[in-house]
Amino acid sequence: MSVIRPATAQDVPAILQMIRELAVYEKEPDAVRNTPERLAGALFGDNPRVFATMAENAAGVVQGFALWFLNYSTWEGTHGIYLEDLYVTPDARGEGHGKALLQHLAAAAVENGYARVEWSVLDWNEPSINFYRNLGASPMDGWTTFRLTGSALEDFGSNARAALHG
Repeated sequence: MSVIRPATAQDVPAILQMIRELAVYEKEPDAVRNTPERLAGALFGDNPRVFATMAENAAGVVQGFALWFLNYSTWEGTHGIYLEDLYVTPDARGEGHGKALLQHLAAAAVENGYARVEWSVLDWNEPSINFYRNLGASPMDGWTTFRLTGSALEDFGSNARAALHG
């Protein structure tokens, strides 16, 4: 049985640990630069725009989390939920925690009149792809995710600032 609840500030260390575990699973063990202070500020600061939902077992032990934020569909004219991270600890996989987290987000979307819940999954992650398909989710064929980051972001953003402030 999975108990789903909103994250609290006391969950920040557990969330950050699971983020690190997810990075290892996704073959990017050194990519996490987040800190407890940054994460707490994002989730619980004055104007949070990122949210976390926790999954616990019946004994109250955290088994996983979902980290998400609102996006907006210009075609639908309403918000949606973008799931940034969904993680269940390896020893708790198969117990229904991931499904419960996704059902919670789907229910929140329906309750709030949002058009969708969407997320990205690595092409090689067959266990997750199969899990999502079994829930009724489908891939967005024909779409490719782009990212501007690091020095390319800095260079491109600096060029824009220079042009604007000429």
